[in-house]
Amino acid sequence: MNEGLAGEGVVMSAVRRCVVTVAAAVKRLTRPLPAYSGNSWHRFFPWLDDPRKFAIAAAIGFAVMLFGMLLIDAPASNAVGSLPRAVVWFFQEITDFGKSGWFLWPLGILFLALAALPRNLTPVSQAVLAAAMVRVGFLFVAIGAPGLFVTIIKRLIGRARPFVTGIADPFVFDPTRWSAAYASLPSGHATAAFSVLAAFGCLWPRARTMLLIYALLIAVSRVVVRAHYPTDVAAGALVGIVGVLLVRRWFALQRLGFSIQPDGSVRQLPGPPFKRIKSVARALLA
Repeated sequence: MNEGLAGEGVVMSAVRRCVVTVAAAVKRLTRPLPAYSGNSWHRFFPWLDDPRKFAIAAAIGFAVMLFGMLLIDAPASNAVGSLPRAVVWFFQEITDFGKSGWFLWPLGILFLALAALPRNLTPVSQAVLAAAMVRVGFLFVAIGAPGLFVTIIKRLIGRARPFVTGIADPFVFDPTRWSAAYASLPSGHATAAFSVLAAFGCLWPRARTMLLIYALLIAVSRVVVRAHYPTDVAAGALVGIVGVLLVRRWFALQRLGFSIQPDGSVRQLPGPPFKRIKSVARALLA
């Protein structure tokens, strides 16, 4: 009886620690931007300092998108039908690995587990734990935020997926449908895959080559399985990468894992060495 009550008390204590720590983390992340000289939002959106360059870049992007819709989308979707069955099967098998849940669920559970750990640690161990939570939190937000944005915007755009109308017509739009069949632009899988590439690549640059291969395979698979046009995938890739860079800049302005350099660039703050992480893990498991 007493053992059961003691076990329940341990669990409730861990839950309380988790709730308090998560609430503190959210409050820390969402606090107003520090008061830098000048407009803080210009620190977050540095391209606002030169609107002309931003307008030119936007115009070029629109022109490239229109070019792809006119000359690439329909031929590419029609060409998929002549691919060998083995190739199509391969991409059908891997395409679902582009879902963000493959990363968000483990990252979310890991963050909650770290938040529930005891706090009666040495100052060094607490610093290591805090650094780990910042990095896990960054990965979760950097992958989740672009995905949430795309989930909403793709239904507002209302672009039909390939062959929804019987043919590959990339100019079919109907925002009133609010259905998966009319949620082609941008590609959610491509957004997730390229946000994974950018987010993990920010923390571990050496892994970028393997991450790029993963992202490209997922992007190609969405066209091969006829779920998206090439421009859907390109738009998703752009949203994923830009979204991660914006999240990284927000973290840097809050000095959470990253910092803003005098020239305006973002640099990753040094994290604890692997040996220190192992020693803290052993202490927690002891």
